[in-house]
Amino acid sequence: MGVFDLAQQVVNQAAGVIIGDTAIDITEVMENLEERLNSMDLGPLIGLWFQSLFVGLTMWALVICIFIIVYGRMIEIYLMASMAPVPMAAMLGKEFGNMGQNYLRSLFALGFQAFLIMVCVAIYAVLVQHIVLSDNISTAIWTCMGYTVLLCFTLFKTGSLSKAIFGAH
Repeated sequence: MGVFDLAQQVVNQAAGVIIGDTAIDITEVMENLEERLNSMDLGPLIGLWFQSLFVGLTMWALVICIFIIVYGRMIEIYLMASMAPVPMAAMLGKEFGNMGQNYLRSLFALGFQAFLIMVCVAIYAVLVQHIVLSDNISTAIWTCMGYTVLLCFTLFKTGSLSKAIFGAH
């Protein structure tokens, strides 16, 4: 539990910095959106509606994927904690000492993965902050979807990256 307390301390310190720097003011974005939509013709509005419908459905799928990644990590934490007695008991033995050491590396990697997830979400928030002021609504929608796909991909990679850093199998 000490490993996760240490990891939680690192994540909490990172969260304070990240939340302050990545806040998005939605009122600034929405203030002239209605005027821009009213100035568009019917054809481009229908095209924009189809694009936003497709992107909206795709974003729901990506949100589900992101939740699966985060909840899967939480289940992995519970599984690792429930198996602690076996590798910890074998840690002092000559033959199975590597199992205990690898278990500790895996615990540190799992705790560090939360920090990497926070960094990925912070980068995503900064990227999204800079696209909301775009003049072209269609480009802003597709750019936001692209950044969300990138977030999903990087969240998948956080587990293998943290294991590589700590040398866990």
